[in-house]
Amino acid sequence: MPITGVYFIPSNPNASTALQVITERLRAAFPNEELTPIGRWGLEQKLLRDTQGLLPSSNSNKKPSNPRYMQFLSLTHYPAHGFIYTSEPEKPIPAPNQNQNQGARGPVNAIAPDHSSTPPMVMTTIPPSSYGTLFQHFTYACQPFWNHRFTLAVPNGIVYEVGDFRVRLGDVRQTFPTARVRGTVVEIEWRGPSVVEAIPVDREDGSFDVGAGGGCDVDVEVAGIDLASSAIEESDIDAEYAATASLIREFWGRLGVEAREAILIPNVGREVKDRLRRWKKAGSGADTKVDRTGFGERAEDDPDPWSGADVARQFMEVLRFNR
Repeated sequence: MPITGVYFIPSNPNASTALQVITERLRAAFPNEELTPIGRWGLEQKLLRDTQGLLPSSNSNKKPSNPRYMQFLSLTHYPAHGFIYTSEPEKPIPAPNQNQNQGARGPVNAIAPDHSSTPPMVMTTIPPSSYGTLFQHFTYACQPFWNHRFTLAVPNGIVYEVGDFRVRLGDVRQTFPTARVRGTVVEIEWRGPSVVEAIPVDREDGSFDVGAGGGCDVDVEVAGIDLASSAIEESDIDAEYAATASLIREFWGRLGVEAREAILIPNVGREVKDRLRRWKKAGSGADTKVDRTGFGERAEDDPDPWSGADVARQFMEVLRFNR
């Protein structure tokens, strides 16, 4: 799973977008690179918001609950599955026992422990065949509870190779409820040496494809250095994400364009760390088979159903308008 950063530059409805400006800045900032498009890309995002805030409150003094969101995202560079990102339900803390701590004051409607302005989010991936069906289920069968706020798309984005980076950029167009241009989005993907890329993908049976030997602790090579599962720790993953984020920010800084940024957002790297834990357990002989109950059937042509989860989170974060 490559490490990425996403930037969004909003635009006014009747004004031109920043797409041409960014392209010109790329050419000026990297004059030694042959800035020729190597392909096309696209995305579509559908955002739903709960309708709880539209219901009358029985207690006018009670603070309304934080809004909950559900986002559907498809990316052409991850065609084997779609992404669904939804808010966790609020977790009220039980009232203290009246026989204990009589003078204590505790929160009545506390949510998840991170105390963020919105409830924590949960990522799920599903095969493309189930993607549209599930969206229709929520927009029709669950319409009283979820409101389809908008649909966004990048219909014809451009892909460039710039040194150790792959840059995807394109204009974001709103297609529902009304058609309008929202701005320009840029994904910057690090393509250089990466410990994260060295962690092999596990099969459904819990085995890991790490070489012809088939062993779980077989060395893998990164930039000429052999690594085994015992040589990689979660702290190494955190350090690499932080270091790569600095490289991406330095890259973006050379363009001199102000934008909303999404790089080290909550839960980034979660699936990579989970895969590392399973790899280590497999090396120790423990059962690492992943329980995918409730997440749809894994497609036969999808060797890594969690690939792209980080960049999907980043796109969903910068494109979640009208919060």
